[in-house]
Amino acid sequence: MPRKPREISSGQKKKLQEPLLKKLRWSNIKMPGSFRVQKTPGSKQKVVGSTDKEKFRDSISTVDDEGKRAWIYPKKPSGKFYEYRKYVSYFLLAILFAFPFIKINGNQLMMFNILERRFNIFGFPFWPQDFHLFVLMMIIGVVFIILFTVAFGRIFCGWICPQTIFMEMVFRRIEYWIEGDRGKQIKLSKQAWNAEKIRKKSLKWSIFFIISFLIANVFLAYFIGSDRLVKYITDGPADHASTFGSLLIFTGVFYFVFAWFREQVCVIACPYGRLQGVLLDTKSIVVGYDHKRGEKEKGRAKFRKNEDRAATGKGDCIDCFQCVQVCPTGIDIRNGTQLECVNCTACIDACDSMMEAVNLPKGLIRYTSEENIEKKTKFKFTPRIKGYIAVLGILISVFTGMLFLRSEVEARILRLPGQLYEHKENNIISNVYTYKLVNKTTHNIENVHFKLMSHNGNIHLVQQGAILVPGQELTEGTLFIEINGSALKDEKDKVEIGVYSGDNLIETTSTTFLGPRSYN
Repeated sequence: MPRKPREISSGQKKKLQEPLLKKLRWSNIKMPGSFRVQKTPGSKQKVVGSTDKEKFRDSISTVDDEGKRAWIYPKKPSGKFYEYRKYVSYFLLAILFAFPFIKINGNQLMMFNILERRFNIFGFPFWPQDFHLFVLMMIIGVVFIILFTVAFGRIFCGWICPQTIFMEMVFRRIEYWIEGDRGKQIKLSKQAWNAEKIRKKSLKWSIFFIISFLIANVFLAYFIGSDRLVKYITDGPADHASTFGSLLIFTGVFYFVFAWFREQVCVIACPYGRLQGVLLDTKSIVVGYDHKRGEKEKGRAKFRKNEDRAATGKGDCIDCFQCVQVCPTGIDIRNGTQLECVNCTACIDACDSMMEAVNLPKGLIRYTSEENIEKKTKFKFTPRIKGYIAVLGILISVFTGMLFLRSEVEARILRLPGQLYEHKENNIISNVYTYKLVNKTTHNIENVHFKLMSHNGNIHLVQQGAILVPGQELTEGTLFIEINGSALKDEKDKVEIGVYSGDNLIETTSTTFLGPRSYN
């Protein structure tokens, strides 16, 4: 006979449900905030919730039920954190626009000339020969972002990311100025194309295009150099049609991103949000909703005047939806940590203003961690964070040491392919080589010549006269090395060569010298 299923009491059912609800609330699987444990008149407990409010888990916030684009019309934020973000954003924007035009020792402060393979980072020039340094610097950047995410969640996206700064502090503020706040924008979008709508939309799109064109010019200065950009501007578009065409393409990309694609860059295109599931843990500081305080025994409820919510058992959340309306990615932070959340703090400001209005303590939504909400534990450096700090410190130390040991001149001397040695009079063995000298500085290096440092012998240049290596340029040529055969120990000897500018040794390099087998 089949066994009769064992009945589970309501208390046992609650114990089984609570770990699952806790896990869902703080994982990247979105936890429906409408779920709560509620007491029934018979002293039993059950989990109640609205099925309609679970739909947010079926798709991202920018897609509606039919799979079409759901436009986000966030309410204009205001508050303490928003003011701090404005200061940070405008400071970073000033840096972004100024860096290509600042020079240190003649080097552009920041430049990424991919076509010519020339890079300047904080005034230090990097060439293809310094590729290992560039890779190491990229690794340091990745480890730094991982460390910040483990400790403070997606704070980089809300405070530092250029996409967020341009979108929220430039383009949306222009939108608020022209079209008004959330309600007016929704009304304008729904109304027919009359004179008012055409005027406002045309003005907004025109300003968006001008700003996109300006951003494209600044980014072009990072790629080709500010001096060349100024020259192209003064010469006019007709003299540099291909560059101007590329500039218009970049303008179109920026315009598309900020006028149409908008927050979908953070939700769909950027992979960083999906890394949260790997990097975040219960100790990470994120923008979080205190469900313990907001829900309590009877869950969230609308505010009633002169109501003592502590006595009624209702949570401090008054279900005003201000945190949802102000969110630039259209999510409900009360559902838990979600990949769409960029930690912009707009919901914190909105919630604090409402708590102040109804005379309840602020901080219902705040920078917090799961453990802080559940156990009231304070933030501390975990072994995981300490490990990332140690790795980052080692990488920075290695990079700094390699940077200081890096020479200003790169010398390469290689045997001419397909050429053997030549046996001359008086037992002299001659090899022919090509040399390449890269000057990483902005000043010319004059009177360059070579000397053998490991053997007695001579070096003869094919071209006559002293070598000049212009600043940030490459000089190449051909030379002969002659060594007496009696000084050779093997058929392939390693020889060291010093590169001198006048009497100053500026670089040393080595190459292989071929000789006859009989001299082994």
